[in-house]
Amino acid sequence: MFPLNRPRRLRSSPQMRRMVSETVLTANDLIYPLFAVPGDGIAQEVKSMPGVFQLSVDKIVAEAKEVYDLGIPAIILFGIPETKDADATGAWHDHGIVQKAATAVKEAVPELVVIADTCLCEYTNHGHCGYLEVGDLTGRVLNDPTLLLLKKTAVSQAKAGADIIAPSGMMDGFVKFIREALDEAGFQDTPILSYAAKYASAYYGPFRDAADSTPQFGDRRTYQMDPGNSREALKEVELDILEGADMVMVKPALSYMDIIWQIKEMTNLPVAAYNVSGEYSMIKAAALNGWIDEKRVTLETLTSFKRAGADLILTYHAKDAVRWLLEG
Repeated sequence: MFPLNRPRRLRSSPQMRRMVSETVLTANDLIYPLFAVPGDGIAQEVKSMPGVFQLSVDKIVAEAKEVYDLGIPAIILFGIPETKDADATGAWHDHGIVQKAATAVKEAVPELVVIADTCLCEYTNHGHCGYLEVGDLTGRVLNDPTLLLLKKTAVSQAKAGADIIAPSGMMDGFVKFIREALDEAGFQDTPILSYAAKYASAYYGPFRDAADSTPQFGDRRTYQMDPGNSREALKEVELDILEGADMVMVKPALSYMDIIWQIKEMTNLPVAAYNVSGEYSMIKAAALNGWIDEKRVTLETLTSFKRAGADLILTYHAKDAVRWLLEG
């Protein structure tokens, strides 16, 4: 009771506040997304994501070196193929763009952890995450045939040097099928980071510019989750854990911190949060207009994800965040 209890005593100086801080953001918490495209010497800025670029493999390697030097432990690779088809060939071909980028990064920066996004929407000519019924214009993906493509994609990525496989298509049973395929191919030690609770979110808009993955028709609501559901997220996570996931992810992060917290409460596995493109671009746009302090808002947002329970944060802010943290 006041005046005996004065919580402000422990806020009286920067040193005191650091001593009692409950949540501390570090470079080790962050994963940096990169977008690989065919060609050489290419660095094409994504208009809806200031500071984010589509990069050729040589530029990806240069970025990887910078990321490693900053102390960020991992990158996640997305690919934009030269051509697209109904079989998503660019996703699972041994000479696919993500495979080339993974191999080049591991040769140049072997200690950097390379995560491969294992999905098909960037590689199909219709922009959906798998096979569709002939003539279908709703975007309803055929689940079980798509699992065969995901198996091939995961094994191809692991062969190319990917340290972690991250399936993101929200197909039923995808963790089980990928785990079996990796084990059969001799990659028993390759972890799976499952996009276990991926919502059908409006926050993905700028990413679809970056990855050239906008659906040509329909939407993804038959396989991504309803934003109003939380119990369903727990069910999805539980199933993925039973199927062999080593880590689980919540995507997006900003509007889903309650989901991050609930999942962290139910499992001892590492929980990742994807600070997605729309969340990034809102901060960038407001900062460019002088409406907010970009540094403070970014670090507050990332710290909030960690406070909610995220062990890992995939974020386009990663490099800037680490530089700001080093500044103190």
